[in-house]
Amino acid sequence: MVEFSPAVIDTIIRAAALLGAGFAMIAGIGPGIGQGYAAGKAVESVARDPEARGNIITTMLLGQAVAESTGIYSLVIAIVLIFTI
Repeated sequence: MVEFSPAVIDTIIRAAALLGAGFAMIAGIGPGIGQGYAAGKAVESVARDPEARGNIITTMLLGQAVAESTGIYSLVIAIVLIFTI
C-alpha cells in the first residue's frame, strides 16, 4: 500500500475540487443552448404573429429565467468548490 504525506493528500483534494468545479461549469452549457433555441423560436413566433409579441416575449423571458437557475446553481457550486477547499 502506498502512503502519501499530508501535503500530497491536500494537493490531491485541491485538484479534485478544481476538477469538480470545472465539471460543474459544464452544466452551464445546457441552459445556454436551450435559451438560445428558445429565443430563436420566440423571434420566429413574433415574425409569424406580431400582435402576440408581448405575450410571447413575456412567456419566453419567464422560461429563460427558470432555465438560467440551473446555470446559476452550477456557478455557485463551482465557486464553493474553488474557494472553500
